[in-house]
Amino acid sequence: MTYKPYQIIGADRPSRWLVTCDHAANTVPDFVGGGSLGLPQADMNRHIAYDPGAAEVTLALAEALDGPAILSNFSRLVIDPNRGEDDPTLLMKLYDGSIIPANRHAGPEELERRLDACYRPYHAALAGLAARRDDTVLLSIHSFTPQLRGRPPRPWQVGVLYGRDERLAQALLTRLRQEPDLCVGENEPYGGHLPGDAVERHAIDHGRPNVLIELRNDLIATPEGQRAWAARLAPMLAEALAISGL
Repeated sequence: MTYKPYQIIGADRPSRWLVTCDHAANTVPDFVGGGSLGLPQADMNRHIAYDPGAAEVTLALAEALDGPAILSNFSRLVIDPNRGEDDPTLLMKLYDGSIIPANRHAGPEELERRLDACYRPYHAALAGLAARRDDTVLLSIHSFTPQLRGRPPRPWQVGVLYGRDERLAQALLTRLRQEPDLCVGENEPYGGHLPGDAVERHAIDHGRPNVLIELRNDLIATPEGQRAWAARLAPMLAEALAISGL
């Protein structure tokens, strides 16, 4: 079977929402050597290689919101689709204490090969989906680890990230903060803007409403947790979009 660096689910669904998952998989394509990039499998199963639980939440949210979903099919350690092409972290050689053996000596030619085989096809497909209608709303789903090595524990269950366009994000933050059991991060655990990232490229640069949600990955480690978070977030997202007037 020919390798495809992304999958699209529900391309014909009619709603404005487009749900994306940039770090959906820990797949290492055969042309990069397959396997685990020289890492122990335990490393490939943790957050440095992909966003655990995010793909399943993405699919459930897209179904609930009746919009399409696009998910990457390559590990962020192969190449990171949520970085600009000139970002120095596009091809990581060290991440959260782990050296990536297959990336250690990768030079410009190898980077270009991975851009052509994985990164650019994913972004071309995402661009096509985003352009399918004039009022697309981009929802990007990620997950984060409860604690990085040598760092304090992260208190948030959910984070809402935004860059130069905070309209939908602020409406969602207002709604989430009404939930008494949630610790909600605003541009946490990461800053909401990286030049050339996927949200900027496919939403902000086109004036499309957008929001990025980060979920703590221990909360979405099971099918039950994934379904529960999708069911909880979907009506809040619809409400936030209505309140924002976008």
